[in-house]
Amino acid sequence: MLAKVNSAALCGIDALRVEVEIDLASGLPQLSTVGLPEGAVKESKDRIRAAVKNCGYNFPAKRITINLAPADIKKEGSAYDLPMAVGILAAEGLIEKNLLDDYFLIGELSLDGSVKPVRGALPIAMAAKRENVKGLILPEQNASEAAVVHEIEVLGVRNLPQVVEFFNRNHSLPRSYVNLDELFNQHSKYNADFSDVKGQQHVKRALEVAAAGAHNVILVGPPGSGKTMLAKRLPTILPDLTLAEALETTKIHSVMGLLNGAPMIATRPFRSPHHTISDAGLVGGGTVPKPGEVSLAHNGVLFLDELPEFKRNVLEVMRQPLEDGNIIVSRALASINYPASFMLVAAMNPCPCGFFTDPQKECTCTPLQIQRYRSKVSGPLLDRIDIQVEVPTLRYQELANKDAGESSGEVRQRVNAARSIQLQRFVNRKIHANAQMGAKDIKRYCAVNDAAEKLLETAINKLGLSARAYSRILKVGRTIADLDGSEEIESPHIAEAIQYRSLDRRL
Repeated sequence: MLAKVNSAALCGIDALRVEVEIDLASGLPQLSTVGLPEGAVKESKDRIRAAVKNCGYNFPAKRITINLAPADIKKEGSAYDLPMAVGILAAEGLIEKNLLDDYFLIGELSLDGSVKPVRGALPIAMAAKRENVKGLILPEQNASEAAVVHEIEVLGVRNLPQVVEFFNRNHSLPRSYVNLDELFNQHSKYNADFSDVKGQQHVKRALEVAAAGAHNVILVGPPGSGKTMLAKRLPTILPDLTLAEALETTKIHSVMGLLNGAPMIATRPFRSPHHTISDAGLVGGGTVPKPGEVSLAHNGVLFLDELPEFKRNVLEVMRQPLEDGNIIVSRALASINYPASFMLVAAMNPCPCGFFTDPQKECTCTPLQIQRYRSKVSGPLLDRIDIQVEVPTLRYQELANKDAGESSGEVRQRVNAARSIQLQRFVNRKIHANAQMGAKDIKRYCAVNDAAEKLLETAINKLGLSARAYSRILKVGRTIADLDGSEEIESPHIAEAIQYRSLDRRL
C-alpha cells in the first residue's frame, strides 16, 4: 500500500514543499527513510513506532519505506514525525486518504503520542499558502504563530489521535485565528525607554541622528559611562516596524526557534553577541547553513560591545552585509542568501585601561599601547561607521538629576518625520535612508550653501579629516537637515556632523 502526506522543509528562512511517501511491502519488519534525512529524521522511526503503539493503533509488521521528496534537499529536524506517522497509518488503511492532499503536516511526536512544537511554523504556513493547499496541521503551541497567515486554515493539535479522527471525519479541529492589528499593538511595546538615561544629551542627539538616517555608530568612552545602556535603547527610537518587516524578522527568529512562545516579533530586534563569537556565529554558517547574528538583527540593531576584543577575521566578515544588506552563506550542501539589513552600534574604551578621556582617573597606558588598541579596528570597518561619538563619565549633578528627559516616543516622532522625507526622496529606488547613499546620490542630494561649504573646507584642512570622512559628513549633514525640515544643508548641520568624527580627529 502507498500513501502520500504533504510536509515542508526549511531552506534558509523559507520553506519548500516535501512529499512524505510511505510504501508498505511484504517482508521482514523494517523501517527505512530515504531522501537525504539527517540524524533527527533517521531517529524518528523509534519515536513513531512508540507513539503509534501507545495511542492504541497497530504498527504494521511490514517492510516500510519512507521517501522524503524531493530527494536532493537535505531534511533536518523532528518536524517530520507527525506526517510520517499519519502516512504509515494511512498506508495501513487506518486513515482515509481523501483529505491528505489538502493539508501540510508538521510536528514532533512524543512517545505517548502528544505533539511537540517545532521550528519554522511561520515560513511553513507561508509555503502552504504559496502551494495553494487548504490548510496546515501543526502543534497547538505553534498555531498562533502560523495563524498570522490568514489565507489558509491553521489547525493546532495536541496529540496523534486528534489528527487520525480529523482525517477519518470523526472529529473536527478548531481553526486558529489571530487579529493582526491587535497582535501587532500588543507586542510592539519596549521594556526600556530613552528617558531612563541620565545626562549624555549630546550622545542622545547623536543616536537620534543615527536612527533618523540609519547611520552606523561607534561609542567611545570609559567603563560605566553608559554606552551599553544607550545602545540598548536605540531600537526604541527607530522608525515604527512595518507589518512586512515584522513578518520577515519573525521568519528568521522562527527558523532559529527563538520566538519563545510569542506569535510574532513586533519590535526592532537588538542582538549583542559576546566578543568570543566565531565568524560563522556572526554572519551564519555551519554544515547546514544557519542564520547568524547579523541576520537575527535584521531590521534592528547589532551591538558589538568591546569592539577591539573581537577577532579581526570576525569583524572583517561583516563588511559585505554592512554594504549590501544581506549575507550569502555558501557551503558544499547549499548556498543561501540571508537578509542582514541592520544598524551597527559598536562600543569601545578609549584605551586598554579605559580611562584615557576620564578627567577623574589617570590613564596608565602608553601612546603606543593606545595606538595598538585602536588599530585592532580596521580602517575599512571604520569607513562604514558614519557617526563616532565620545561618551564622557557622568558627573554627580547629572546622576542626581530627577528630570526624566525626553521619552523614546517623543524622539521617535522626529525620527519618523525625517524618515518620511527620505522615503519620498528615494521613492522607486532600492535605498530608503541617507546612510545608503552612494557617490552619485551624495552629489545629487547633498548640496550645501556657501557658508556650509567653507566650514567643510576648513574642517578638512585644519582638522586633518580624511577623504572618507568627507562623504560621511555630507550624509550625516543631510540627515540633520532632514530632522530640521530643511531642504538645503546649512552650516549648523555641517558643524554638528563634523563633531561626529572624533576618531578621525584623534587618529
